[in-house]
Amino acid sequence: MGQQRKVLLMIETSRAYGRSVLRGIARYSRAHGPWIFHRPAPFYWGRSAREGSVEQLLKLGADGAILREQTRREQIEAILATGLPVIVAPYTEPFDGVPNIISDDRAIGRMAADYLLRRGFRQFAYCGFGDLYFWSRERGRSFCQTVREAGHEAHYYEYEQRMSGRRWSWTREPEALVDWLKALPKPVGLMACNDDRSQYVLEACKIAGLHVPEQVAILGMGNDDLVCDLATPRLSSIAVSSEKAGYEAAALLDRLMAGRRMTQDMVVGLPSHVVTRQSTDVFAVNDRYVREALRFIRARAGSEPMQVDDVAKAVALSRRSLYDRFAKTLGRSVHEEIKRVRVDRLARLLVSTDLSIAQIAVRLGGTDMKNLARYFKQDMGMTPLQYRKRHGWD
Repeated sequence: MGQQRKVLLMIETSRAYGRSVLRGIARYSRAHGPWIFHRPAPFYWGRSAREGSVEQLLKLGADGAILREQTRREQIEAILATGLPVIVAPYTEPFDGVPNIISDDRAIGRMAADYLLRRGFRQFAYCGFGDLYFWSRERGRSFCQTVREAGHEAHYYEYEQRMSGRRWSWTREPEALVDWLKALPKPVGLMACNDDRSQYVLEACKIAGLHVPEQVAILGMGNDDLVCDLATPRLSSIAVSSEKAGYEAAALLDRLMAGRRMTQDMVVGLPSHVVTRQSTDVFAVNDRYVREALRFIRARAGSEPMQVDDVAKAVALSRRSLYDRFAKTLGRSVHEEIKRVRVDRLARLLVSTDLSIAQIAVRLGGTDMKNLARYFKQDMGMTPLQYRKRHGWD
């Protein structure tokens, strides 16, 4: 058993991201500790208890800390000044001189754009927080670049609430957001920088009288299931491997507390897949046969055997006619769409379960895993087992 370390944790438990990071930290502690964790007082103890709790916790002799950037950046900077081994999860900008827990924001933007493109959208928009937060900027740039590379225009929300000592407030923004949404070409595939932002976009659509997902399909980021499920319609979102990031952050902190030199300055949470809910459950194609075929494939290809003839029969078209319509409308074949749905389903099962490959094959309707693994590598750039190791657990 390793040395019993004392670790200060300042990470929120009210959001899925923070809880997921904490689960990863706890998992590392159980395997390599156990560690003793010190955390600030809960909100119901009152402001005075919370404001003094960090100083009191530091007096207990913490060996290291993993911190989420607080309302005031100076709080984290004061802890960094103590020389304590620290890893920070930033909000505004990364902190210099210490490892940061961040997400791969460029990969997130690309995944969002690719997802909406595959659903047939040809008009796109991105809604973030302007230049206020580094992660919002990077996701927006990557999303818009991917859309442009596919030959389309991306509309970027320009309104920005500057940091001026006051917190961002929805009550000061809705008119600008509503006007922007009304002016967008329809139907539009819209990426919001995170799930909170997607919820605000959804409410603005309701004020503007716009239908979701028929006119505006909304995709968020973070897959905070509570936020997504409280919305009506429920919000689609990109899932990120934040639990693994928490585990890797704890491993890095362990090395720093042992006096080893810092060999990396970033712990990166990777996007793993899109969780489709009602806010993007639509296909932006005019050809009703293609639209019906896409719905049939999405509903069944991930859980039962399927051939092109099955799809043609379901929509009452000849095989040749269906192929021609797919090529004209989407620029891809029916077979490619079936493969894509199966690859997506395989990716989700690899990350969200500990099922063996053989068990996953059963979940996929007895799919030939040898061929599916080949398709998977072509699409994802790695084998299923490599993907599981990268996004989940060994």
